[in-house]
Amino acid sequence: MHGKTIPRAGEKPDISPAYWLLIALYSLSGLTSVAYEVLWARMLSLQFGVSVFAVVLTVAAFMVGLGAGSLFVARQISQIKKPLQWLGILECGIALYALLLPWLLQMSSAWIEHASAQLSLFQWYGLIAGAALCLLVLPAFAMGSGFPLVIVALGNQTKDLGRIYGLNTLGAACGALLPLWLLPALGWGGGIRVVAGMGLLIGLAMLLLSLRTSQIYLEKNSDSESKIDESTTNRIGLSGLLAYAGIGAASLILEIAWTRLFGMVMLRTEYVLAIILAAFLLGIGLGSLFAPRQQKQSWFIALPIAAGGFSLLSLWLLPGLSAWIERAGFTSLLVAMVMQGAALILLTLPVTLALGAWLPLLNQRFNGGGMWLYGANSLGAAIGAVIAGLVLIPVLGSAGAVVVAASLLLILGLFWSKSRSAWLAVPLFIAAAWPVSKLPLVSALQPQAQAGSQNLYVYEDAISITHVAEQPDGQRLLLTDLQRMDASTDPTAVFVQSNQARLPLLLHEHPHTVLFLGLGTGISVAGSLPFPDLQRNAVELSQGSINSAERWFAPLNHGVLRQTKVDRDDARHFLSATQNKYDVIIGDVFHPDLVGLSSLLSVQQFQRAKNCLNNNGLFVQWLAINQFDGESLAIILRSFHQVFPDAQLFLDGMHLALVGPNQKFTGASGLLQNLQRMQLNQQEAVTAGEGGWTWLGRYWGPLEQTVGPVQDEWSPVLEFRLPRARYAGQLDVSSTLRTLLKNRPSMAQAETLLGVQAHDKEMFERAFGATELMVRSWLAASQGASEQANRLMYLAYQANDKDRWIAYAMADTMFSSLAQARQHGMSEQNALEQIVHLNPQHVESLRALWRIKRQAGDAEAELLRKRLLELSPLDREARMAGN
Repeated sequence: MHGKTIPRAGEKPDISPAYWLLIALYSLSGLTSVAYEVLWARMLSLQFGVSVFAVVLTVAAFMVGLGAGSLFVARQISQIKKPLQWLGILECGIALYALLLPWLLQMSSAWIEHASAQLSLFQWYGLIAGAALCLLVLPAFAMGSGFPLVIVALGNQTKDLGRIYGLNTLGAACGALLPLWLLPALGWGGGIRVVAGMGLLIGLAMLLLSLRTSQIYLEKNSDSESKIDESTTNRIGLSGLLAYAGIGAASLILEIAWTRLFGMVMLRTEYVLAIILAAFLLGIGLGSLFAPRQQKQSWFIALPIAAGGFSLLSLWLLPGLSAWIERAGFTSLLVAMVMQGAALILLTLPVTLALGAWLPLLNQRFNGGGMWLYGANSLGAAIGAVIAGLVLIPVLGSAGAVVVAASLLLILGLFWSKSRSAWLAVPLFIAAAWPVSKLPLVSALQPQAQAGSQNLYVYEDAISITHVAEQPDGQRLLLTDLQRMDASTDPTAVFVQSNQARLPLLLHEHPHTVLFLGLGTGISVAGSLPFPDLQRNAVELSQGSINSAERWFAPLNHGVLRQTKVDRDDARHFLSATQNKYDVIIGDVFHPDLVGLSSLLSVQQFQRAKNCLNNNGLFVQWLAINQFDGESLAIILRSFHQVFPDAQLFLDGMHLALVGPNQKFTGASGLLQNLQRMQLNQQEAVTAGEGGWTWLGRYWGPLEQTVGPVQDEWSPVLEFRLPRARYAGQLDVSSTLRTLLKNRPSMAQAETLLGVQAHDKEMFERAFGATELMVRSWLAASQGASEQANRLMYLAYQANDKDRWIAYAMADTMFSSLAQARQHGMSEQNALEQIVHLNPQHVESLRALWRIKRQAGDAEAELLRKRLLELSPLDREARMAGN
């Protein structure tokens, strides 16, 4: 290369090892850039909660910076004497800034907490958005500046742009996956340091390379370093730049809508979101690398039709993809990631290939100017991200946003087409778009789990997609983002949800105020209705859930929202912002492996809850034990104990209650004092007819201090561990039950820990022993030992016949054995009457007995139908029979 000047546009350059080294370094720069983006999005998600706001804001800030940086340098490029040296300096500067950012956040954390107390949710979002733009635009500006610099450093050859852009984007696809290893292994801060270290090495390598290439430029320019001729940076007309900016907007609208839709059907774990981003970047990178070298007008017809048409096709194929994922039995997380990722790539590749090919084709068409196109496209993408998250998804939904993006890709893409006949594709496109402009029915998306169900209500915004689905028997489900079933109106599920309020409020000696972190159907809040003189508050981020609780679940929650102050807010922000103190705070059951939710089980979140308790207050976090493997459960218990040293454990059915007193756990005396202030009928109502000792019998002892990792917002563990455990079949309820039984205190220890008085020991011991026998019965049943399970449950019933869990299990066993009862000479009616006598709440037996009496014309049938509707107000058969 010595003795040669930088080739002008159109000249054939010599290809040297230095050329390929710089290409490789710029590709690695793409990797670090997107890794930064993903890690910084994680940072913002801690403020914005479970929503696309963090994604939208991060993408918008990055794209604004990329576009502004590219356009700024493109305008000044003729004045830049050492582009490669500047490229290395910028890369090093970005890395140093990334190392500085965690310190800046730590320094500003106190101010952030103070500000949150002064602002509403959306004012808070505005503040965070402004702060994020200030924090992220600067490094993104430096990243965007690198694109024109590397083009010039490589000789500003028109045909090189596709190679440069493509390899950088392929590196970016790898960068989307890198945080999947960094976050669980090293935490957020450690991940940032690793990526920044890579960035520093890349920048230093560029600087070293610039020392060699700078001499090449000087050899034929004695008076100064070589300056770039302005003719090598052709500018494109404003209309062309605006059209390509519109394509950038459409691309980001499509990416965000696809992230919502595909993340919904593929389950919104951290892994899936990374796969979606990587698949999107992979297609763009390949499209740029393999863009046609020949300038044919037909390509400017084919690209928009392909991009728009295949975007629509993704909507047509969405139900099929969802059904396949529902049926597939993935043997491990890796298999699931590979197979689902491959399906996603096949579905989206035609569109992303077209998006990647556009830039090099236009660059060739205008004989340069790619850096201007890149800048305009990036600025358009920033606008598209904001429009997608704040306008299109809330107004039209994700499917509608895809249709808008596809329309823009088609219409704006045809801007460069000189064929009038190509516009005939538009009416065909509209005809194909109309049927898929709305989200498919849940029965189409999940043909197995939701077979025969129908949509009653669909609400979508930037927070989540909320479905209320009605099953064939009339029962309703609340679905968030499709695969997350928040709650059901099945009578047993109603009992479970109501208990989430009963136990915490019973354990406090005199609760006046209660705060529910999560509203769901409102049924759990309704469990607090029997408690006298109680002020109810609830926090719920999803407007769809609030609307659903008000209307679609009112028959089951008894219109409790009329007696509850509901704040639409993220639980983390609310606890940081509120000045109120509460006697009882209740954390709802949720799916912790989904994106953003595991932070609600972090040390920081538990501390926020403790800060909002009165001196004698209680925080209770509910967990579904079937959602955890042993180690994940231990991580949560360890995190809870770190904040609540006197924490206690209770077991209600298959749900654990982590009870955290602000000061000292009052034990049996607190519950008994609470009941003594009420009339007998109130005591019956607040304990659901089970009595106070049954609830104390569900005590499982204090949380022990153990050594090991905790769930930290900045060093997350659960969201990466749980998906692996779930796909590997490690969410074994039998194992969890064995561990719980092994660690439960003895009866004598429990009496001491709870402070049970001598004259109360018999009642406590019967309840305590019955609970243990019941859990041992469940364990035996899970291992296939049915006969042993039945014997243990019968003993549990003899010990405490007031325990509704035991009564439910006994009734279920008897109901499933009706055929055997007939073989022993007992009529089905008599057998059913025995079951109903044993458990008056057993809906299946009530329904079967009602059918028999209705068929026989027995007058008692109507009484049974009314009793059935009391327990299950939405039972379709019973409702229709009364019309």
